[in-house]
Amino acid sequence: MSHKRSHTLLRRCWWLVAVVLAIGTTACSRQAALDASQVSLSPQPLEVVGDKVPFVLAGRFPEKYFGKSMQLSVTPVLRYAGGEVRGETRHFQGEKAPGQGVEVSFDLGSVFSLHESFAYVPAMQRSELFLAFSGRQKNRLLRLPDLKVGEGVLSTATLYRRTVATAHPVLAEDVFRSAIRQRQEAQVRYLVQQIRIRTSDFVLPSLDEFVATVRRIKSDAKDFELSVKDVAAYLSPDYTKMLSSHLEKAREASSRQFVEDRLRMADATAATVLRSTDEDWESFRSLVSQSRFAGRDTLLLVFDRYETVDEREHQLRLLPSGYHDLADEVLSEMRRARFSVNYLVIGRSNAEIEEQFRTDPSQLSVEELLYAATLTDDIVQKERIYGRTAQLYPDDYRAQNNLGLLHFLQGNVEAAEASFSRSAAINPQGAEPAANSALIHLVKGETAEAAAAIDVATASRNFAEAKGNLLIAQGHYDEALRLLQGKPSNSLALVQLLCKDYAGARTTIDQIDQPTSITHYLTAVWAARTRQTDLALDALAAALKADGSLRAYAARDLEFAQLFGSRRFVELTQ
Repeated sequence: MSHKRSHTLLRRCWWLVAVVLAIGTTACSRQAALDASQVSLSPQPLEVVGDKVPFVLAGRFPEKYFGKSMQLSVTPVLRYAGGEVRGETRHFQGEKAPGQGVEVSFDLGSVFSLHESFAYVPAMQRSELFLAFSGRQKNRLLRLPDLKVGEGVLSTATLYRRTVATAHPVLAEDVFRSAIRQRQEAQVRYLVQQIRIRTSDFVLPSLDEFVATVRRIKSDAKDFELSVKDVAAYLSPDYTKMLSSHLEKAREASSRQFVEDRLRMADATAATVLRSTDEDWESFRSLVSQSRFAGRDTLLLVFDRYETVDEREHQLRLLPSGYHDLADEVLSEMRRARFSVNYLVIGRSNAEIEEQFRTDPSQLSVEELLYAATLTDDIVQKERIYGRTAQLYPDDYRAQNNLGLLHFLQGNVEAAEASFSRSAAINPQGAEPAANSALIHLVKGETAEAAAAIDVATASRNFAEAKGNLLIAQGHYDEALRLLQGKPSNSLALVQLLCKDYAGARTTIDQIDQPTSITHYLTAVWAARTRQTDLALDALAAALKADGSLRAYAARDLEFAQLFGSRRFVELTQ
């Protein structure tokens, strides 16, 4: 190749490089950046609500800023150690630019608003929020620097996982009673206007059971206790004027004599209380409504339309034929005397139950065993009793639930979850294990699972507490406050802080009987928010002494931003 030809080729290469550089220079230009004063962030700083970080960015493109051919995309970006999260990109464009973006006037400018919500991760406590831009002006790419609009995320709402760990699981209670009320009845019917009792008028099995019960009570004073025995004589509404009290009293006497004769024969005598009644219209109406009497509907109207005895009896006499049907089917049921005995079944005493558990627990009923666990404050002994109950009565869900309660109170979440799960497997509709399982899910941050468990727990005595904690986790603070109000707890203090009810939070904290590490931490948050620096540091020191795992969280917690430069704060959180 000649020297002349080589020189020509070299000139062409330099010309091509120059063209490329020129194109690059004209295709990318700087655009004036938006000023931070032109953008506002709410809330500032960002704040966790539920498991999200929601916020609103409002800004303005000033006059003469947005070229008529300009296109601009805006993306909120939250950057933190180890990662970033980008929100939805919004597009804006000038009056003559092609595309589907929001049009911005060159002469007037425009306001804009960005609503965003990021899923929260703990590293976001220390973070920075930016607006990232990309755009073009005709064929030129625009270069705009990222605009910092916020710093940090306030994560106080996430403390519900620690406050719920101090909640109160509910005990599945026993129904043991040292004395159980029982009742035995018998009844005799009379012929119309008669006082004499015929043996054929008595339902003998009923009488035999009545006599046997009284005899058993009299012969075993340890296991039974007679409460009251009474005889009640009833009159029936007839088609003539109601009989006088003479018939009433005579029936009382004859029925008492009859039953006491039978009791004496069985060597089961007992004191008798006599009780007579007036016309038993309510029972009469009930029997008529259940009868096959042809004039039933007409007769029922008498009860509905007339209130006094005289009016009712008058209307009864005016009824058409059918008296004998009514007398045979209904009135015979009304002419009666009833005998009843109320008595108590006496069970084992506390000392006897405890002794029986030591010697042979298998002889105790499930109710006695569950009751035995309430007779001691020793958690180890309680666990032993509930464990034995679960072995002896594997189909009863309560022992497993109560074992889970003990594990929860000792901070053993894994063991508590296993016991509550076994309890729920035995009784899927059990309110107590459902509510307690919800607490476990909340401690683990499993909001959806907690909500599903709460749906089964409506009858549980701790439903309001479990539901209130769920509402905190979901970010519904006002509803949570309503459910938790009235019973001092760490969760109540937390939601009061989230609702900015600082007087209420202080009162609640002071009323907590057994303050825990999270109680002290909430006190520190309250003091920091109310600008009481020394109290905030003292409370934080108490919290970190009780639970060192809070140290790393506290070091990043924006609640203490005003203390970050404090030597004592740095020493506490190192």
